[in-house]
Formats: sequence, structure tokens, C-alpha cells
Amino acid sequence: MAYLYKLWPWVEANKNRLIGAGIIAVIAGFIISFYFWRQNQNEIAAGEALTEAAISTPPNANASQLADSYSKIVADFPGTRAGERAAVQSAAVLFEAGKYAEALAQFQQFVKIHPDSVFSPQAALGVAASLDAQGKTDLASSAYERVISRFSDPNAASTAKFALAQIGERQGKLAAAENFYEEVARSNPNSSLGSEAAMRAMELKTKLPPASTPSAPPLSLNLNKP
Repeated sequence: MAYLYKLWPWVEANKNRLIGAGIIAVIAGFIISFYFWRQNQNEIAAGEALTEAAISTPPNANASQLADSYSKIVADFPGTRAGERAAVQSAAVLFEAGKYAEALAQFQQFVKIHPDSVFSPQAALGVAASLDAQGKTDLASSAYERVISRFSDPNAASTAKFALAQIGERQGKLAAAENFYEEVARSNPNSSLGSEAAMRAMELKTKLPPASTPSAPPLSLNLNKP
């Protein structure tokens, strides 16, 4: 109570300043609340636009038209999660249509602009897959290895290892391919990817030469021994 008696004169002397500070705090709180409300509204609108683009595209629309519809969402709703998803989907549409160079450019742009996005692992996989589809195997292998080392997403890592195993098979590096397949199978025991990896690992085992075991040293005859 004594402390309150001492504090009260200071409050009386500085009440105008305190009132001003309180008003500023209220205004700041309103601005912050409005910002987050606006962000939430943008996210909702972006999500609706993304859904609309997916269901309203004519069945005969080509890949470029669909990719453009997703790109429009990216432009209209920057900074939103749905906008980021639309950017990755735009690149994926181009990839599925065989437009690997265009897909590569979009995937690379996304990883550059959004290095920490939840969609960055998928975009980085898109970079590697686009390089692989163009026959740039060495660059693709390096890109898959970056996915494994850079991102903590276990699904992305497993997909990258599976792709590296396939590259190893094509190059005749069967032992390395088998190791990658086995890693994927161990990490994904209850998934279709893990089952496929386990099956391919077993197939490669039949193609690999059996592991050599060291032979016993020949018996030495010591003829000088009595």
C-alpha cells in the first residue's frame, strides 16, 4: 500500500503522457489485429481461387493455360501459402506435360524466392526431376543429393534416394543402387514407395556377384620339422 501512495503522485503528474501512450498502444493493437485479419482473409481468398482454378479448367485445356491460371493466383495473392502452392503446381503441370525446361525454370525460381517454404522440398525435387528428364544426369544427381542434405523432410529425402537408385541402375552402379533402395525400404516400411524399393533391392541382389569370402590360407608343410 505504501508503494501505491508513492506511485499515485507520479501517475497524476504524468497522466496526459500515460493517456497518450495508452491511445498509441490501442491504435498499434488495432493495426496489428487488422493486419493479421487481412492476411487471414487473403489466405482464404487465395485458397478459394486455387480450388476454383483446379475445378473450372476445361478438360481440353493445355498445360500452358493451366499453368497460367496458377501463375495468376501467385500474382494476385503474394505472400500466401495458397499462392506458394499454386506456384509449385504451375511448374508441376508443365513438367507433367513434358515441358521440362519451363518447369525447371519455375521450380528453380521458387526455391530461390522461397528457400524456407514448406513447399521448397517439393520444388527442389522438381528441379532434380526436370534435369533428369532432360538427360542431365550428373546435374540431376547433384540436385537430388542437395535435397537429402538440405531439407529435413523425410518424404522428400526418400523420394530423392529412390531417384538416385534409379539413376544408379541406369548407369550400371548396381551396388550403390541397392544401398539406396534398402535405405528407402527401411525408412518407409509401410508405404508403397518402401515396398517398391524393397522389391527392387531384392531384384538387384540377384544381379550382383556374391560377396567374396576370404579363403583359408594354404597349409604349409614344414619338412624340416622333426
